[in-house]
Amino acid sequence: MRVLFVTTEMDDFIRVGGLAAVSAALPRALRPWADVRVLLPGYSDVVEQLTHIEIVGECAAKAQMPACQLGRSATRDGLPVYVLLCPQLYDRPGTPYGDEEGRDWPDNDIRFGRLASAAAELAMGTLDKNWAADLVHANDWQAALVPAYLAWSGSKLPSILTIHNLAYQGLFPRDTLRRIGAPESSFHIDGVEFYDKLSFLKGGLVYASHLTTVSTTYATEITTAEFGCGMEGLLRARSAASELTGILNGIDESWDPRFCTQLAQQFAAGDWEGKRANADYVRKQLGLAVSRGPIFGLVARLVHQKGIDLVLSAADEIVEAGGQIIVTGSGEPALEQALVAAHRRRPDSIGVVIGFNDAQARRIFAGSDFTLMPSRFEPCGLSQMYAQRFGSLPIGHQTGGLAETITDGETGFLFSQPSIESFLGGVRRAFSTFLATDQLDAMRRSAMARSFSWDLSAACYSALYRKTVLP
Repeated sequence: MRVLFVTTEMDDFIRVGGLAAVSAALPRALRPWADVRVLLPGYSDVVEQLTHIEIVGECAAKAQMPACQLGRSATRDGLPVYVLLCPQLYDRPGTPYGDEEGRDWPDNDIRFGRLASAAAELAMGTLDKNWAADLVHANDWQAALVPAYLAWSGSKLPSILTIHNLAYQGLFPRDTLRRIGAPESSFHIDGVEFYDKLSFLKGGLVYASHLTTVSTTYATEITTAEFGCGMEGLLRARSAASELTGILNGIDESWDPRFCTQLAQQFAAGDWEGKRANADYVRKQLGLAVSRGPIFGLVARLVHQKGIDLVLSAADEIVEAGGQIIVTGSGEPALEQALVAAHRRRPDSIGVVIGFNDAQARRIFAGSDFTLMPSRFEPCGLSQMYAQRFGSLPIGHQTGGLAETITDGETGFLFSQPSIESFLGGVRRAFSTFLATDQLDAMRRSAMARSFSWDLSAACYSALYRKTVLP
């Protein structure tokens, strides 16, 4: 089966959030079952890291979307990668989605409309004369219009849209219809219209053959008013028609502290001296005081969804009880500044690194005793899986993927409400466990024994692909 996997991030080249990890791991895990090819925008970070790019097709200009070229290359391990080459849209400083100040690019509708339109052409076989897809797998709002462009062109090619986070919807003024060459007839409640705006995500929810999201719990949650972001009615209908499936993400095999080369010291379950060596390393690196107390790690995008404000509210109690907090991530400027201010107030007990570095994140998981995950909602979450593999017990809100991957009292701690009182209840249970050495040892061993392999997820996707292509 030939599958076109359309994404805007991939760990090999460029990362903003968990989508990058999924886009690097899932296509590789699917290779035994399918000819999977990844399509990415031609950001400079992508183009510079591919050694040879062969031009295989030309996309004509469409509406206000400029002409572009389609290049074909491959990763070092041979995974085929297509790149959409259009420097005026993708060769910019900043992130894939915004400038260096964190502001969204004003032409994101054209940037990702161009990606979706080109993906549809490639899938239908009109761009690369040597390849066409049997199915398109689009990811998040930036690629969500691929199924729409297929439908608008009269193609019956099946498509899957994976919702990694329903809160990001790609909303634009009605005029975007004209800018991206979408038909006026699609602007209604059963099309791309959402409260008099054009929603890229809704286009995918309406036109895709099947919808998936990244945990079974989240697939249920998004059909409710609390988590549905205004799309719950549509999602309930798709779910009732058996067209919405939750498939839990995995993590790649490099998350093994016995073999991870980026740690201060490798270690296995029971080798707590090795874990302590990583704790000493990160304490020293961030200028924290020598301590016998627990380290609480926070490795996350610094946004409201992740409950960073709850961590800030709990910080004094954690420190007063003898704990230390180590944070790495980037996101909303106000939260970044609040964390830096907390560090300045308690420099011996709170360490903060603004920005994301994979090696740094791995050392924090390896050195910390607990990982803080007070997310208000969490479609899947990867940090709690990484943390468990590295013997850091997650403290997570009982929602989405956290509820599925943390076994309360055995591999971590779950709390019921995204409130400071409920969160502190989880933190206090962690302190009690830290003092009960046998219980701490047993929980760490259970956590480190968990497998979150991509193989099971890939098997589920492969079965869904076949069911979608051959219903």
